Amino acid sequence: MRIPKHIGLIPDGNRRWAVGKGMSKEMGYREGLEPGLRVLKLCQEVGVKELTYYGFTVDNTKRPVTETKAFVQACIDAIELIANEDVSLLVIGNTESKVFPKELLPYTSRTDFGKGGIKVNFLVNYGWEWDLGNLLASEQKRTQILKSIKSNDVSRVDLLIRWGGRRRLSGFLPAQCVYADFYVIDDYWPDFKDDHFYAALNWYDNQDITLGG
Repeated sequence: MRIPKHIGLIPDGNRRWAVGKGMSKEMGYREGLEPGLRVLKLCQEVGVKELTYYGFTVDNTKRPVTETKAFVQACIDAIELIANEDVSLLVIGNTESKVFPKELLPYTSRTDFGKGGIKVNFLVNYGWEWDLGNLLASEQKRTQILKSIKSNDVSRVDLLIRWGGRRRLSGFLPAQCVYADFYVIDDYWPDFKDDHFYAALNWYDNQDITLGG
């Protein structure tokens, strides 16, 4: 089986899952912690080299305060859990915003935890316009431009997996997703199963990867 070098994850459907369970919307975010850690383990087992989680975006912070506080805390908890694993961890997002959690500032420079290993990127208070701001204003040579994007330490995404049934990119690393294969799972993120991951890998293995060639 051809294993993607870099997998991106959009863990959507937390609020809809909570409502379906008779809970308030903000209670759905904490249910994504265990699935997030499980995907990391699976990626390590099959040999994925890089994994990027979509935490929350600048636009997400327009939601009610109770929801914003809940998903910010869920991201803090998730990253602290990941830091207990053998990973090379980097948090990417607009740290100048008051919404960016101070607890995560130490993770905004890539750091090896445990024995190091798989590169793990976590997008926190991320916005595509923020990421590409320097690029959009630049007229430099291509190699210089690529270095100017704020997510320049993140490689091209091979496979992007989105839970929750939505068929949209939602601003996820647009520069790195130029040739990403996009696999959508209708189940909500808190209902994650190992089969979701393996089904995505099997689907990817059957794609014609040409990168435009």
